Amino acid sequence: MNRPKTIVITGVSTGIGYACADQFTKQGYRVWGSVRKEEDANRLQAEFGERFTPLLMDVTDSAAIKLASKQVEDELQGETLGGLINNAGIAVDGPLQHIEMDRIRQQFEVNVIGLIDVTQQFLPLLGAADNFSGVPGRIINISSVGGQVAAPFIAPYIGTKHAVEGISHSLRRELQIYGIDVIIIAPGPIITAIWGKGIETDAFQETAYHEAFSNFSEYFQEMGKDGLPAKFLGNKILGIHEAAKPRTYYAFLKGKIANYTLPKLLPDRTVDQMIGRQIGLIKKE
Repeated sequence: MNRPKTIVITGVSTGIGYACADQFTKQGYRVWGSVRKEEDANRLQAEFGERFTPLLMDVTDSAAIKLASKQVEDELQGETLGGLINNAGIAVDGPLQHIEMDRIRQQFEVNVIGLIDVTQQFLPLLGAADNFSGVPGRIINISSVGGQVAAPFIAPYIGTKHAVEGISHSLRRELQIYGIDVIIIAPGPIITAIWGKGIETDAFQETAYHEAFSNFSEYFQEMGKDGLPAKFLGNKILGIHEAAKPRTYYAFLKGKIANYTLPKLLPDRTVDQMIGRQIGLIKKE
C-alpha cells in the first residue's frame, strides 16, 4: 500500500522548504506549508495553486502549532497524513564566547524545541495513535553536514544540528511501534538569497576573533554561492520520501570527499590545525 500524497512542510517561504513545496505540489501532493508572514502565505498560495495550503505558524509558538495541526486534521477528513518535513530553522553565527545568550536560546528554540513540538503535535495524524489502521506516514528532518562536521563560528547552529540528528535516531527507534520512519537529510551549502546578505562581523570587531571571523565569513559566502541549487534538494527529498526502503541518513553537498568524508576520517587535531591555519585562528610563525 502507498502512503497518502499529503504532507506538511515547515519553513516554506524560501530555500529548501520552498523547493520541497514546489516539487511535491507538482507531483500531485496536497501540501500544507508553514510560514510566519501573511504576505508569504498569499504569495505561495498564488504560486502553488489549489494543492497548497499555507499554515500561519511559528515553530516556537506551541498554540499556533496546535491550531495548525487541528486545521490539517480537519482538512484530511479522517485520512492519514503521509509525511512531515521539519525544515524550519535559523542560523546564529559568531564566536561562541561573545554571542548573547538570548540569541543562543532562540537558536535552540527554533531548530530543536520547535522541531520536537511540531513533531509531537502532528504524530497522531501520521499514525501514532491507538487502534490506527492504514499506511503510516514518514518524517524527514532537515539537518546539515554540520551535524557531523563542525565549523567554527556557528557553534549554536552546529549544536542544534547534532541535537536534531541524535533526536531523529532515537525517535525512529521509538516509532517502530507505529511503523513511522524518521529520515535525516543533511545538506551542505545551498544556493539561496541568504548568501547575498552577508554575515555581520562588526559586532565582534573589538574581539580577538575579528580577523578570523571576517575570513570565515568571506569563505562561507563563497561556499554558499557555489552550493547546490535548492531545487536539486527538493527533488532529492521527494524521491527519498517516496522510496520503498530509504536509508536513515543522506548528505548532499559539492566536494563531498574533501568537505565531508575526509574531515570525519582524519584525527580531530589535524582538522583543527587545517581550519585554524586556513582562516587565521592559528597565527603563522
